[in-house]
Amino acid sequence: MKKQIIEFIGTFFLVLTICLSGNPIAVGVILAAMIYMGGYISGGHFNPAVTLAVYLRKKIDQPTAIQYVIYQVLGALAAAFIAYLVTGNAVVPKPGANITFISVILIEAIFTFALASVVLHVATSKRTDGNQYFGLAIGMTVMAGAFAAGGISGGVFNPAVALGTILVDMPNIASNLPNLVMYIVGQLIGAALAVSVYNIVTKD
Repeated sequence: MKKQIIEFIGTFFLVLTICLSGNPIAVGVILAAMIYMGGYISGGHFNPAVTLAVYLRKKIDQPTAIQYVIYQVLGALAAAFIAYLVTGNAVVPKPGANITFISVILIEAIFTFALASVVLHVATSKRTDGNQYFGLAIGMTVMAGAFAAGGISGGVFNPAVALGTILVDMPNIASNLPNLVMYIVGQLIGAALAVSVYNIVTKD
């Protein structure tokens, strides 16, 4: 249960920061901080796409992966709800104007691929075991992705962020569902591709 609680806490503060600031620097910093806080306990995933990549890498078992995803989504829901109570506004990620369905899936897949690749190399590889830069590397990847893709796809790269914020905006759930599908499909594709490439380029 300790690992699951950490996944809840880390995802909670990540999503709360997204909802209250939307600033890529703040998001990258809080993610790095939460990873350093809880990485030694749970691995510091805070993202179902990352959990999928680590599971496919066979670094966690299926029951643990499922529990992680549940607690990540619960943490995202709690954060999005609190942000709504505090501000009176539901913060829901959306693609930029005139951005196509395929473009969103492609961009989310590409930057989730980058995120999952960084996680696999700095946090699961024997060659980088014990390093002190893993949290910074992961946080900076999300920060850069948010700056680069925020105006295109919304810069989500995390199914828990998409699901938690969209479910809290219940009155608009029907209009937001297509965005949820785009995000989750792109992100899971990106995570799975990251594992495939990792297995090709490494031997551990």
